[in-house]
Amino acid sequence: MCGRYELHTKTSEIARRFDAHLIDSLQDAAPRYNVAPSTAVPVVREGKSGRVLEPMTWGLVPGWCKDLSGVKPINARAETVFDKPMFRTGIRRRRCLIPADGFYEWRAGGARKQPYWIGMADASVFAFGGIWEYWAKEGAAPVVSCAIVVTHANEMVSRIHDRMPVIVSPDDYARWLDPHITEQAAIAVMMEPFPAELMRAHPVSTRVNNVRNDDATLLEPVEPS
Repeated sequence: MCGRYELHTKTSEIARRFDAHLIDSLQDAAPRYNVAPSTAVPVVREGKSGRVLEPMTWGLVPGWCKDLSGVKPINARAETVFDKPMFRTGIRRRRCLIPADGFYEWRAGGARKQPYWIGMADASVFAFGGIWEYWAKEGAAPVVSCAIVVTHANEMVSRIHDRMPVIVSPDDYARWLDPHITEQAAIAVMMEPFPAELMRAHPVSTRVNNVRNDDATLLEPVEPS
């Protein structure tokens, strides 16, 4: 699955690469090396006048929820995303791109799980395929939230974990964001595991296990335990 990632590219550069309007609140966003669920994250979605890069809470709250007390899933499985009420409208009509420079996954074995950083071989910023929702009820502040779609792991990631986030190819950004593309087959073809040969991974410190640790040293390679 995907429960932690990092984004250190400047938001102005992200907006440029994704051809999106940058919301003012993200203008001076600090780099984040240990992004955790329930926090606000930069997300690209299709707006009325083009793409927008704006903050959303990582943990999905569908608009039909009565309140905010229920489960807020951070991941949606590609195999069931079209069927589950929590996700099925979002995957057809409210898809988004969640920029990242890398994500963390833990390999079982030994005395404790070994965390790994995983990203692009060319160190470029990339995008998870996500879905988003808008929740608003009288007397409560509205919530714009998102979840990352996950699929089975490619050949490289499978040596660490059996699942990985959907990574949308830059060639598919426009199609992924297009709310008029609603057919399951047209969407599902964009959710295949990203090519392993375009990715790299290395073990990192177990300091990443604690969300309070959030600095660039988390990205440094270590000897696996």
